[in-house]
Amino acid sequence: MSGTKNNAIYVVGHINPDTDSIAAAMGYAWLLQDQGQNAIAARAGHLNPQTTWVLAHLGIEQPTLLTDASPRFAAISHRLNVATPEHPLREVWSIANRTGGVAPIVDSEGKPYGLVTVISLFDFLSRTVGSHPRREEMRIGELMDMPGREAVDTTVPQFQANSRIRDALNRILREERTEFWVIDETGRYVGICRHREALNPPRMQLILVDHNEPGQAIGSIDEADIIEIVDHHRLGNPSTRTPIRFTVDVVGSTSTLISERINDAGLSAPPELAGLLLAGVLSDTLILTSPTTTPRDHEAAERLGRWAFVVGSPLAKETVQSYGEKVISSGTGLATREPEDIVSADLKLYEEAGMNFGVAQVEVTSLVELDEHHDQLKDALIKLRDSKGLDFAVLMVTDVVRGSSRLLLTSDVPRLGGLPYPKLPDGTFRMPGVVSRKKQLLPALLSALEG
Repeated sequence: MSGTKNNAIYVVGHINPDTDSIAAAMGYAWLLQDQGQNAIAARAGHLNPQTTWVLAHLGIEQPTLLTDASPRFAAISHRLNVATPEHPLREVWSIANRTGGVAPIVDSEGKPYGLVTVISLFDFLSRTVGSHPRREEMRIGELMDMPGREAVDTTVPQFQANSRIRDALNRILREERTEFWVIDETGRYVGICRHREALNPPRMQLILVDHNEPGQAIGSIDEADIIEIVDHHRLGNPSTRTPIRFTVDVVGSTSTLISERINDAGLSAPPELAGLLLAGVLSDTLILTSPTTTPRDHEAAERLGRWAFVVGSPLAKETVQSYGEKVISSGTGLATREPEDIVSADLKLYEEAGMNFGVAQVEVTSLVELDEHHDQLKDALIKLRDSKGLDFAVLMVTDVVRGSSRLLLTSDVPRLGGLPYPKLPDGTFRMPGVVSRKKQLLPALLSALEG
């Protein structure tokens, strides 16, 4: 993960990202870049099989991984000019004069050798001149011809560029020095950071897409500045330090909102990006059949198809329906995935009515698959509940062909006895016509919990 220099703005979706979340982040980052902003698309976790297939099919690289918003050392690193240990002190002195009194000495492998500072120079002079038999006749030129390695401080702490500053603050505060090394994962020189900047690092700039609840956002979000939210879910947003642009609209996918922004700007997305946004729309609306689908989603799909289904594009011979079927089928099935992955890949956490719970969803082409994997999925769901300290967790298994679902629970929750679905002998609930976690299942769960 890179730092926050040059006013970078990270556009990121929710943890356990789905195709709509990734598509919206990449589509909006592209639009902002076209408008002259330094926007970077990010993902808040590992990609699910469907999104992985879509990106590979379209030849698009995965967005950068951003798991939390805590400032990194890369954000306060300055790549000062360097010298080698053999460089004469006069050249080292020249660097220090231009950097405010510090010169990094780096070895032939590009790794820190030592730092020349005002204090290390004074120590060098004390040692050298103080022990010289004729120190009163020693000339400055003689000192300046000596190799720079003679005047370095080799005890300066090193911090990795992608490490969180807050994790090192106690060590930094204990140090009496004012400069520190910043290195990469191989130990090579990246730059120098200063004490005062570590105590007050720049805050990461974030745009949240496809979510607005802190529980679904990347970690340490309170250490960042949220400058905009674009979403289509219920409200549960974090407080912000300043007014922000906030769009929450009643459409089937966030990709629809992003495609409208692109259209309103008088632009058309490149075919591959349009294909990604179209996948976001078709995935979240189950090929425009979900009850969350609106006329605007139909318009977005038509518009994105027009941009994506062009000669030379990976989707040149597709239609909305044919492409949608491939997108949906790429993410379905239980047999080829580990149960632990199934219950966590598309998981959202909630805190309502005094209870913490998780709602996961997986798509299949036949609910018979649930019968075959019921016990393993329930065990995985129980492990998930316990590892995250939840009161309960549920898995919504959705048949995307027939438009219905079954609900698997970790345990009997008395308050969920009021769910409006018939309970089957294996303890699962049959939910005919229910395919949307957001619009159908969650309201029913909340209503039951609230009594």
